[in-house]
Amino acid sequence: MVRLAPSILSADFSKLGEEAAAAARGGADLLHIDVMDGHFVPNISYGSAVMKSLLGKTEVPFDVHLMIEEPDRYMEDFMTDMTAYITVHQETCPDLPGTLKRIRAIGAGAGVAINPETPADSIFDVFDQVDMVLIMSVHPGFGGQKFIPDVLKKAVQIAEAREKNGFDFNIEMDGGITAENVKKVISSGVEIVVAGSSVFGSGDIERAVRKFIDIIHGGNRIEDR
Repeated sequence: MVRLAPSILSADFSKLGEEAAAAARGGADLLHIDVMDGHFVPNISYGSAVMKSLLGKTEVPFDVHLMIEEPDRYMEDFMTDMTAYITVHQETCPDLPGTLKRIRAIGAGAGVAINPETPADSIFDVFDQVDMVLIMSVHPGFGGQKFIPDVLKKAVQIAEAREKNGFDFNIEMDGGITAENVKKVISSGVEIVVAGSSVFGSGDIERAVRKFIDIIHGGNRIEDR
């Protein structure tokens, strides 16, 4: 089952609770929480207090994406009863297996993310320790960027390696995904779709979420890849 995770990075923060609730009414499966530190990526977004302000506003679980240096120092701040996943970047973790182990130890699903330039095989050795692999389809740091089509090959590689070796984790993609390209995304093997500006910048959040869900639930993987 393909799931949709609207990213609150593109939401109007003056009415964040209201917009998150609209995404929930539309049928969002997760709320993607993009955390940026101004060091690993050239932007600063928000901290755990903003995410925690959504507690009680919606029952949609949090999908936390830490685009930060030293994620081990901060991961526990993002652990709540509603936190489903905490994802860290391969590029920021000198002891990636240790970081993933700590995420699981505090009770969240452990995810590893890779940037567009990072090869898929750089994380093959932790496939037995992850609950999610997140493939960035833009250069991280800002919302509203254009999708990089070459990353679809990376999703196929990861999906094939997972199947060949009998691993059990989800594949997520984040960046520039729209109603126009989402079929190609899920055809590459992606099971969690992150959509930011195409949901929260649509003018009708609930309707945009429903449109995405209508599309992704009708999608099938490409067999002749």
